Amino acid sequence: MIRYAMTCDKNHSFESWFASAAAFDKLQGAGMVQCSICGSVSVTKSLMTPALQAQARPPEAPLSTPGTRAEQALAEMRRRIEAESEYVGLSFAAEARAIHEGDAPDRAIYGEARADEARALIADGVPVAPLPFLPRRRSN
Repeated sequence: MIRYAMTCDKNHSFESWFASAAAFDKLQGAGMVQCSICGSVSVTKSLMTPALQAQARPPEAPLSTPGTRAEQALAEMRRRIEAESEYVGLSFAAEARAIHEGDAPDRAIYGEARADEARALIADGVPVAPLPFLPRRRSN
């Protein structure tokens, strides 16, 4: 997995994870990399520093500041995905492939897949992207 810092044509900055540099290039070439704030597909990678081991944080220091723009954007993204897509759980890979091949109705779905399943979908040209959050488990 690789994390990229990105900027859209409206100057929004955000980060996203990809299976590999090649996977990013393939998804971007297909117009599937979008700004997590405004949805623009005119996205470029930004300069990024390597992740380094941080010094120990004082116990009283917060891990994050609640209500930041990034957290608000992620919360809105999650709300829209859950409202406008069907959760297919652990059968995500099979369902995404069936939709891609025309064996299942075309619709927006989200769910969970093992890393090898996700890599196989990307390698086969199935348009998928990782979500920056874990789906809430749904039961019958």
